[in-house]
Amino acid sequence: MTCPPDLRQEINERISNLLEQSIQSNGVINLFEGQREFSLFDEGFLAELKKMKEKNLAVLLLERLVKERIQKFERTNVVQSQKFSELLNMALSNYLKGMLTNEEVIEELLKMAAEIKKTEEEGNDLGLNTEEKAFYDALSSPEGIRDAYSDEEFIALTKELTEQLRKNRTIDWNRKETSRAKMRVLVKRLLKKYKYPPEGQEKALEVVMAQCNKWADDDENLRPIVVNVTIEKHYHGNVDKVINIEQPKE
Repeated sequence: MTCPPDLRQEINERISNLLEQSIQSNGVINLFEGQREFSLFDEGFLAELKKMKEKNLAVLLLERLVKERIQKFERTNVVQSQKFSELLNMALSNYLKGMLTNEEVIEELLKMAAEIKKTEEEGNDLGLNTEEKAFYDALSSPEGIRDAYSDEEFIALTKELTEQLRKNRTIDWNRKETSRAKMRVLVKRLLKKYKYPPEGQEKALEVVMAQCNKWADDDENLRPIVVNVTIEKHYHGNVDKVINIEQPKE
């Protein structure tokens, strides 16, 4: 049965709209203006994606949604950002090499979506905010370390570490070696206080400091801008307003 030209055009336009849609900051794709929004965590939407005949389009939509969630982690959680970036890159690489079919890569991306959802919910289950969860993951990064503590002990370490780092955070701390050294000493002291296994301390310190650098990224984005306005009057009577925009001196 041949698809009527008008219907074929409508389908093509709808698919084009899907491909051109941008993802909102909360991980939602607005497929059609004024209609239903679909989230990576919308079980109904994910079920519909699995049944789509246009498997290439399903892969594309899932890829874009997963990438958006990873971008959120890039701003908040270095451990989860690296983990899911590697998983996504591996899945897409295998897909492009022909090692995974459309159906198989869709399953991989759906599993990734479920794991991302579980990761984001874990902080609430532990009673940790986003910042605390990031340091929780940083402290958990050395293999086997998490098993050395009870939940209560590890959460106590996480909360105290986050609070102490926040209190000792200063403007441009990452640009000053003395400030960075102070932060490192603080972390080492807390690891020793909570009897953190020696074999994992070096890696934990490295990842915790990498997580602290997210503060530096935020500070850079929030650095104030100085606007200098100069009025120049020329000999012929004309007046020019010169505006110079610059970052403040360190």
